[in-house]
Amino acid sequence: MPQLDPSPWFALLVFSWLVFTTIAIPKTLNHEFPNEPAPQTTQTDKTTHWTWSW
Repeated sequence: MPQLDPSPWFALLVFSWLVFTTIAIPKTLNHEFPNEPAPQTTQTDKTTHWTWSW
């Protein structure tokens, strides 16, 4: 049964992962976002306690 012979499938797997790691991953890592996230303020809003009327 030829599908149980690992030599052609293993070579294809290794070659496809080499292509993936040399082309796709650097393109993904070089992607820049158009808008950088703005830092959030650390100030908290002053709130007042609500006094219940009953």
